[in-house]
Amino acid sequence: MDTTEFRRRGKEMVDLIADYLENIEQRTVYPDVEPGYLRSLIPEEAPEEPDTYEDVVKDIERVIMPGVTHWHSPYFYAYFPTANSFPAMLADMLSGAIGCIGFSWAASPACTELETVMMDWLGKMLKLPEDFIAGTHGQGGGVIQGTASEATLVALLAARCRAVRMILASDPQRPETGITSKLVAYSSDQAHCSVERAGMIAGVRMKKIPTEQSDKYAVQGETLRRMIQEDKAAGLIPFYFCATLGTTPSCAFDHITELGHVSGPALYKIWMHIDAAYAGSSFICPEFRPLLNGIEFADSFNFNAHKWLLVNFDCSTMWVKKRSDLIGAFEMDPLYLKHDHQESGRYFCTDNSLFRSLKMWFVFRIYGLKGLQDYIRKHVELAKEFESLVRADQRFEISADVVLGLVCFRLKGSNEVNETLLKRINNGRKIHLVPCLLSGQFVLRFALCARTTESRHIREAWQLITQLAEEVMQELPH
Repeated sequence: MDTTEFRRRGKEMVDLIADYLENIEQRTVYPDVEPGYLRSLIPEEAPEEPDTYEDVVKDIERVIMPGVTHWHSPYFYAYFPTANSFPAMLADMLSGAIGCIGFSWAASPACTELETVMMDWLGKMLKLPEDFIAGTHGQGGGVIQGTASEATLVALLAARCRAVRMILASDPQRPETGITSKLVAYSSDQAHCSVERAGMIAGVRMKKIPTEQSDKYAVQGETLRRMIQEDKAAGLIPFYFCATLGTTPSCAFDHITELGHVSGPALYKIWMHIDAAYAGSSFICPEFRPLLNGIEFADSFNFNAHKWLLVNFDCSTMWVKKRSDLIGAFEMDPLYLKHDHQESGRYFCTDNSLFRSLKMWFVFRIYGLKGLQDYIRKHVELAKEFESLVRADQRFEISADVVLGLVCFRLKGSNEVNETLLKRINNGRKIHLVPCLLSGQFVLRFALCARTTESRHIREAWQLITQLAEEVMQELPH
């Protein structure tokens, strides 16, 4: 394919994408296929001779689309949103064309510098303390990770490294293995499973802090304090705590000011990482910014811009209070990476970085802060509308506070009734939801996800849910 054909095919692909998104609500949101469906539709081996571009495009509809879950359909209400916008798509095209790997300033100065500046832009939108902004007197800054899972792991590894070095500084003769074997980290029992996985990868024990419905599933400072004291008395070394703002099951919020006083330097010098994967985007709105109060106690903070900030996957934004904590944990200095501007290098644990900041640059400039705020507020308003529909029906109950764009609800009655209802909903493939478990109860999650969702879609979804609920309640004891 030469540039002449690329121009033609590129325009055709833009039309295909635009048509797909413009008509996405006409498609069945959840695919009706079985595992292994695709293998029978394509050859067992790659072609010896080139296929035509026309044949490849034909196979998109024949092979790919039947197995696609349409995350950007206005009838998709599962998980949490994944961002989608035309400016971000255009930026991805440019990033692919430039094709640089930004593992150092010398490898691509624009890639390195734009990322730092965009993270400062976003940090200022969030009104982060200056300690987290690179272009100030502070020692911190931001870096783009692939996912919140990566950010959690990076923070945990950096915290482990810092803890070991601090102990060795005061007791140089102590074996490092004797230190790491006693390290213990903490997270909420509502935290994402990636937090526990990070502990497994890092080779440290991760303890879950129990939460209660009466506390709105938030970790209590006294509970954390008690667990830390018990572990220290048992000879363990507490070193890391992952707080969550906007948990996956119910969008619950830990009280980070209270927790910061427990984990901070005055008491235990524990690294506090804040995972706000979904909710973080909302903090650009003044009315939601108080949810981030206490950020000054954190050593690191992360959220997924690719969830709710119209920046396509992948773009997980992470800030650290001290860049040296990350640089010190992952620094490698091979000869082939040396250059004249080492101090302008990057701070992450991989040697590969795409030009992801281009997506942020395009989206921030084309939407502006106000446009992004309006988008988030629209989703919250739609969630409140759905909540009011649920509360108006005496057969249903709300299972957790509706703070942002997630509504947790259930039929009053047994878990079996609710499991059957969800199965009917998803088997119908008109809308798509997923469940969670709160205080032993099976709960349905209704998350606002698509950029194009409107009030009419919400009301259509609720009408379908109530119709299926009526059928289930007639068939099963509740």
